[in-house]
Amino acid sequence: AVAEAHEAGVPLLVLTADRPPELRGVGAGQAIDQLKLYGSAAKWFVEVGTHEPGRATAIHHRALACRAYWTACGGRPGPVHLNLALREPLAPDPEALEPAEWAGRPDGRPWTQLREHSAAPQGDDVQELAAGMAGAQRGLIVCGPGSEEVADPVARLARASGWPVLAEPTSGVRCGEHDRSHVIAHYDVLLRVPSFASAHAPDLVLRVGDTPTSKPLRALLTGSRQVVLDPHGGWHEPTRTAELILHAAAGPTCDALAAALEMRGSRREPGWLEAWTTADALVPPALAGAPDPFEPKVHAALEAGVSDGALLWLSSSMPVRDAEAYFPGSPKRIRFLANRGANGIDGVVSSAAGAARVTGAPTFLLIGELALLHDVGGLLAASRAGIDLTVVCLNNGGGGIFDFLPVAEHADRALYEEHVATPSGVDLEAVAALAGMEHRLAVTPEEVRCAVARPGLVEVRTERSDNVRLHREVVERVAASLSSAAAAAPGV
Repeated sequence: AVAEAHEAGVPLLVLTADRPPELRGVGAGQAIDQLKLYGSAAKWFVEVGTHEPGRATAIHHRALACRAYWTACGGRPGPVHLNLALREPLAPDPEALEPAEWAGRPDGRPWTQLREHSAAPQGDDVQELAAGMAGAQRGLIVCGPGSEEVADPVARLARASGWPVLAEPTSGVRCGEHDRSHVIAHYDVLLRVPSFASAHAPDLVLRVGDTPTSKPLRALLTGSRQVVLDPHGGWHEPTRTAELILHAAAGPTCDALAAALEMRGSRREPGWLEAWTTADALVPPALAGAPDPFEPKVHAALEAGVSDGALLWLSSSMPVRDAEAYFPGSPKRIRFLANRGANGIDGVVSSAAGAARVTGAPTFLLIGELALLHDVGGLLAASRAGIDLTVVCLNNGGGGIFDFLPVAEHADRALYEEHVATPSGVDLEAVAALAGMEHRLAVTPEEVRCAVARPGLVEVRTERSDNVRLHREVVERVAASLSSAAAAAPGV
């Protein structure tokens, strides 16, 4: 959790209980070295101390709590670690305390407030970047994971520039009530077609948010002129080829760029946007032509099955990748969340349950069976807490993502299955019963749509070997459609 918060920029307060200093390093029970336990993953560590009750202690604790909160939230958010040493007696010990000694500010205000002004873009930077965008005939806006709500500013900038918007689901731009006329949902599939990728190389890319997961998109970014909007100055730029990192809030920057372009106009290439939107429309029919069951078809079914205002949590590994490639754009207000900092499969169920509890939104979890089994405890905890989850488990008999890697072709098959793919063989109906959840099997998209109508564990069983082949066949059908469209209308 601490590593994920550090990598994903999530504010997190970690309070660890500890033995007092005199019982450390002397063999006392339940005592380990907890000082700076999380190393560089924590933005700040503090030993809270074992102070005697009194006004000075009250001020210390209040000031420390405020600093810890604002440190976790300020700049690029992240975890703060407070280590609390506790001496016996640990049970409440009644004693007379003067209320005035422990009083805080009037009206319950924080002891110390911190006001951090947003990183508004500088006018000269906006004009310089707007001039570059206006002069680029082929531009792309790439939207990845981020904490800002940028859908409307990005849509305005796309209209002003005429640029396509390659929107990863967790960016908040692919789905919603905003103008999505420039949004390209299936860019990952399109960029897997070499002829399309080479014919649609951009002159300039503006990236909003962190870099999406898509491997072909990252390859495109690596070979392109790229400007990154980074509100925290965190240097999250894995391609290492960006020529400018603008340390400014993305929303205000996109609005300012749009205003500048609306005044000056742009030299967009005729048909550039239409080439992308026409190609994007070829992917859903190619996907629909695949036989059932097929994991990416579950994503299309979920768009139709989830309610407006739903929260969809994407597990790491194949679910988040297939969602990026195949989840369609939608006018529904669907909020996508995922643990994409450390990209692990630990605690995914617990994360989804926590999001469901905090937001109160109908929550759907798209997950593989290994990630689900990693966090069976989270499933039980959600049940005990009365949290309703609709869990859609893609059960492909092991770690399906590894079948796409060279190790699947070159390793000894028996050793590969035992040590890499690691199929569990666990009966998910029994797992559902353990958590008091209804278990439902689904095969076709229509069955998936019906199965997610109420909370429970929906299992979609697939074969890993078929999954790899069907993914490749979809790309081949898209490539054939693109070739036919290009022959009929050059430039597509």
